[in-house]
Amino acid sequence: MTDTANRSPAAAAQDAPAWWAVISMTLGVFGLVTAEFLPVSLLTPMAADLHVTEGLAGQAMSTTAVLALITSLLTATVTRKLDRRYVLLSFSVLLIISNIIVSTAPSFELLLAGRILLGIGLGGFWTMAAATVMRLVPQNRIPRALSILFSGVSAATIFAAPLGSYLGDVIGWRSVFLLASLLGVLALVTQFLTLPKMAPRGRASLRTLVEIMGRPRMKFGLFALVLIITGHFALFTYVRPFLENVTGVATAGVAGILLGFGVANFIGTYIGGALVARSLRMTLIMMPMIMGLAGIGMVSIQGAIAPTAVLVAIWGMAFGGVPVAWSTWITRTVPDEAESGGGLLVAGFQLAIATGSGVGGLVFDASGVLGVFTIAGLLLVGASIIVTLGLRTAPVPAEQG
Repeated sequence: MTDTANRSPAAAAQDAPAWWAVISMTLGVFGLVTAEFLPVSLLTPMAADLHVTEGLAGQAMSTTAVLALITSLLTATVTRKLDRRYVLLSFSVLLIISNIIVSTAPSFELLLAGRILLGIGLGGFWTMAAATVMRLVPQNRIPRALSILFSGVSAATIFAAPLGSYLGDVIGWRSVFLLASLLGVLALVTQFLTLPKMAPRGRASLRTLVEIMGRPRMKFGLFALVLIITGHFALFTYVRPFLENVTGVATAGVAGILLGFGVANFIGTYIGGALVARSLRMTLIMMPMIMGLAGIGMVSIQGAIAPTAVLVAIWGMAFGGVPVAWSTWITRTVPDEAESGGGLLVAGFQLAIATGSGVGGLVFDASGVLGVFTIAGLLLVGASIIVTLGLRTAPVPAEQG
């Protein structure tokens, strides 16, 4: 590790992949995403303890998402002169502080302050994730490294909802957030021991973001990404009412099916990494098509529990490859400004999450959960066709913009 730290990260990556550094970043992802989604499973006790409505307590989630979106666009610019090692470490510190503030918050206002810090850490860390992976491993190992990184998201999905809910009943919601801060400590220590020094690269500024957006196919690619994530989160937000009201699954069965989704999603990150190594373009096309057909299939066989559970797992597995494929796409499309490109990618994700949940809610009120699943499924299939017709995966030189 010492030898790696004394050389440039690029040289180190060319000689030997820094897999322990990648794993340390995966721990950071796991801690950040777990903290982000914990309010979903702890909303009721949080609201009761802080004497607010569940609707108001839910703003803890949206506040984090908004700050993550803003931070994703500003991180590369604000930190452009700082060593990337210390910037990443600072985001893990924010994760620890955030969870401690939330776990001890006597009021909802202080809890929101903690969630604001989490949003900054979340948006900043994700913005730099793909660009950092590029500097830790050789080019041909990037898909595998990204699949490891995004397995942290899948693991957090499994941990935050079912386990968070269980632990909340046993030890209380504040203790759960305190445990989440310990995850941050583990990530921070591991990153401190494994991440090499990484001098800033590129010309990060707000003008750089505009210049990148002007490059050929960037707007097209980000548009396709927003469609895919919008479709996915419309499905994900309303999968529980679909399973309960359409398929007729009991509460325990819903938890089991969602656990299956999380496990399949975890496996899907590694399958996605392997597929990207073979053909990035084909992976970008296949994953939303599979997700869309799974959603439409669930509508077609409404009421059949076993086939629905299988389709939910297939959908989860396919989505596992989506962030891996699109993060690889951004590293290949704008390799000279991977951090700024990563910021745009994260902003697109956050925008799509809000859009999918919001528009899905409007469709739900108008035509029920079957309408949501039908439209979301068609949107995903349409996004796959759009990618097929027009997305390029080769690098886009800056001078063409």
